[in-house]
Amino acid sequence: MLQRLGKLTVVFLLVFSTGGHWFLLQSVAWVKMTMSFAQDNPWPVALQKTFDGRHPCRICKVVAEGKEQERKKEILQAKVKLEFLCEQKPVLISPPVLADSRFTAAEFPSTRTQSPPTPPPRGV
Repeated sequence: MLQRLGKLTVVFLLVFSTGGHWFLLQSVAWVKMTMSFAQDNPWPVALQKTFDGRHPCRICKVVAEGKEQERKKEILQAKVKLEFLCEQKPVLISPPVLADSRFTAAEFPSTRTQSPPTPPPRGV
């Protein structure tokens, strides 16, 4: 039960954050307007009056004002957007400095002058 409530809450918040509430309100307004216009006119005329934009109802006006205010807020937020620039300093990476780069003969292994011993014969 609690898990289902959490999922419904997430869905509701996603719909609200993406502007779905305006779509739902506008849909309610269109249904209400169509039913109202259909009482005095045939269905094609009622649908035409509903969607022509010349006969808005109160809900349509509220939705239009709400959408316009959201657009203005988005424009203001875009203008107020701050950009933080990090000052980049050049990084110099140098190899380690060796005190003495000359090696002495004692540091190198001695070389052999003898050939390797031959393996002993196998017994058959």
